[in-house]
Parts: sequence; C-alpha cells; structure tokens
Amino acid sequence: MRPGRRSPPRQSPAGPPGHDRLAGPPAIGGSPGRADCKATIAAMLSRRASPIAAIATPPGRGAVGIVRLSGQGLAPLVQTLCGRVPEPRRALYTSLHDTAGGVIDHGLALYFPASHSYTGEDVLELQVHGGPVLLQLLLARCLEAGADVGLRPAEPGEFTERAFLNGKLDLAQAEAVADLIDAGTEAAARSAARSLDGAFSRQVDALHGQLVELRLLVEATLDFPEEEIDFLQRADARGRLREIAQALDALLDGAHQGVLLRDGIQVVLAGQPNVGKSSLLNALAGAELAIVTPIPGTTRDRIAQSLQIEGVPLHVVDTAGLREQAGDEVERIGIGRSWQAIAAADAVLFLHDLTRRGEPAYEAAEAAIAARLPPGARLLHVHTKCDLVQAPAGTADEGLRIAAPSGIGLAALREALLRLVGWHPAGAGTFSARTRHVHALRGAQAHLCAALDQLQAGDAALELLAEELRLAHDALGEITGAFTTEDLLGAIFGRFCIGK
Repeated sequence: MRPGRRSPPRQSPAGPPGHDRLAGPPAIGGSPGRADCKATIAAMLSRRASPIAAIATPPGRGAVGIVRLSGQGLAPLVQTLCGRVPEPRRALYTSLHDTAGGVIDHGLALYFPASHSYTGEDVLELQVHGGPVLLQLLLARCLEAGADVGLRPAEPGEFTERAFLNGKLDLAQAEAVADLIDAGTEAAARSAARSLDGAFSRQVDALHGQLVELRLLVEATLDFPEEEIDFLQRADARGRLREIAQALDALLDGAHQGVLLRDGIQVVLAGQPNVGKSSLLNALAGAELAIVTPIPGTTRDRIAQSLQIEGVPLHVVDTAGLREQAGDEVERIGIGRSWQAIAAADAVLFLHDLTRRGEPAYEAAEAAIAARLPPGARLLHVHTKCDLVQAPAGTADEGLRIAAPSGIGLAALREALLRLVGWHPAGAGTFSARTRHVHALRGAQAHLCAALDQLQAGDAALELLAEELRLAHDALGEITGAFTTEDLLGAIFGRFCIGK
C-alpha cells in the first residue's frame, strides 16, 4: 500500500460479519441448523467418551494374541479383570477368569494410565495365547465386565483416531500408522516410519508458521492504512511469499515421491498380439507367469504381477493383444478389458515388434492403436526382439529397444519407467504421503500463486491477498488435521484394521 493511501471500507470476502480471517469460519453453533449440529456433536462426543475394546492381533492362530482396551477411568475395570491394577507400564503375569471364576488363560497385563499411552486415555493390553476362540472369549469377558461403564467393541481405526483427537498424533502421522502396516517394500516401510516420526508434519508446520507471519503483516497493513510505513514493502512480503512458494514446491515433490512409494505404479503392457508382452512380464518378474506361444491371442485376460524397482512397488499388467478382429468372443472380452486397464494405468508400455516393422497391415494396426490411446497418457514406446534384427539395443529416438528373453535393454527400461512417472530417489529424506496430501498441497500452491499475483499488481487488492493466504493456510491445515471434517476422519480411519 502506498504511503498516505486509505483503504476502502473493509468488506472482507472471507465470510459474513463476525468472520475472523485468521481464525477461519464462524463457529458451527451460529449456523442455521444449530439444533441439528448440536445433536450431531453430542452423538459424536458420546461415542468417543465410551471406552472401547478389540482384538489387536490379526485373525488366525498365533503364539501371542492381544486384547486392547482404551477409555477414561479404566482402573476399576482393570481391577475386575486382573485382580489388581498393574504398576504403570510394567508387565503383570496374572490369571484371567470368566464370570463364573473359571480360568480363561494365564497371560500378561500391561496398563498405561492417561495420558501416557497410545490413545492418550487409559489403555489396558492383555497378552495371552493366540487362539481365535480364546481371544473371542477374553474379548467377551471384557465387554461383559465393562458393561456398566459402556465398554463397547471398537470400530476400525478407532484407537488411532482417539490418538489423533487427543493430540498424540496429527492426521498425517495417524495415516502413516496404516501406511507402515500396509507397506509392501522396505523403502515404503522406512518412509512410513519417517512420516510417523513427524518428518512430513514438521515441514508442513514450518510452512504454516511462515504463512501465519505473512498473514499478520497483511492484516497490519489493512488495519492501519493511515500509517506512513508500508509494512509489506519493509518486511519484504514479496520475497517471503516467494520463499514459501519455493518451499511448498519442494514439499509437493517429496509428497509425490511418497505417494509412489505407498501406492506403487500401475503399469500396463499394451500392443498387438505377439509383440512380446508376456515375455516382458516374465522377464521383469523373473518367473514364467504368462504362457508364451507364437499363436496370436494366447493371452485372453489380464495377468497382473507385483514387483519393485529401487523400492518402488510396480504393479505390472499383461493384457490381451489389441486388434480389430478378435478370434472369438472370449478374446473380444479380453481386448475390451485391455483398453479398460490402459485407461486406468499410471504408465503404458506400448510394445512394437521390430521384426514386423514396415509391413503395411502391421503398421496400419499400430496407427489405429495409437489413435485410441488416452490423451495425456504417460507413454513409453518399447521396441522388442531387437536381437532378431540388425539394430543396436538401448535407447532409440522413438523409444527403447529390448530383447526380453535374453534381458537386453531391461535395465534401461526400468530406469526409463521410473523417470516417466516422476520418481527420483530422495534418500533418507523420503516420507510416505497420500493422494489427498498432494491435492491439498496443490491447492495451497494455487492460492499462493494467486496471492503472488495480487502482491505484484501495481494496485494490490489487499483484501483478496489476505483471502488467498488464508485459503493456502487452510489447505495446509487439511494435511495435519488442523482443519478437517467428520466425513474425512471416517474415510481415513474406516480403512484401518480393527484393534488399531
């Protein structure tokens, strides 16, 4: 703002009267559906106030099984189940009895009083022999003994949800718990462990702090327009905003790498019959997974195999050969499924047979397939059977040349595939992330770009600048759970296993 300039009456686009741009939207109690909202909140609080119990080990037989309880004021229930309250965080060997006094099993009891526990509430873990029937008996006994205090079976992910709600974990860390359990490679497990330790959250929090400082500068300029000092110029607001945008770009790149480690890459092998798709699948997997014959149409349906390249999970799908005239109805259905797989793929390897290059019918079919490929698809052209023609292996102008059975060109193919999807190893700094995190970061990125445009304008609309910064701030808050909804929590924790 120029010295001496007065801003117009403040009619903030951030919300209705009473709205605080820094604090966010008005309280829910002031909305039109106040009674309904209060009822919903009361139901949520009631559900979260009741203690919960669940079997915390996977189904099936095992050496050890665990039944876990969490809630406020569990000491009397612990006394009933164990005969006495164990010393905090020290294992107690005890007998566990049913209602009639009969022994269910002998095992260990571990008691974690609030708030020094995983959930932030009182937690009791009972470790017994890992028989499915035995664990069900013990769980039933816990629920029966805790009926007076409202003990109920836990819902999927409810223990971790309570850890989030009680401030033991932020939302990104809570999601990392599930990612660590579901990790399919060593690299994915290590990156999830780093996210659980807070590596991702700390970077988001650092951006939060920088945005808050910048928002306060903008608010100061808006609130004191009569001052002769341009707060934004003196504080180098434009330089600060650029630094935040650059840090966000780096964080977005890291989150993309984390998504690849967590979800892997869906790769589809596509091309005409007998171009070497099944041979390539077998070579990548190191096993004879698909039948390979010179008969066109041998592969009738999708064949999938999971493997890894540099720790990145790779889900490779071999498809039926693409051609206009199918041999029979079964092959026609298989070709239809091939196109469905291509449409859903992260990357498509379009295989071309070098031994048939130049044949009019073959080239016409190639052009027809290329015309049907989805626009914008990540596409890598792979020329097969290079050992049968007078052409060198390796990278060509039009793609890669390989000979799958002999392994020629496969190393270059693996490297090119990772580059195609944007993977570049980040070493020990990689953290796990999810698609929703990437969407939130992209949203924040878009609002920061809009804010920079406002700031660079000759006659900046500072109200709009303040709103763009608020929206960027809120988008970052969605990652760690500073701004979230009950529906989002349900979607996230509903995918957890029961007992976690």
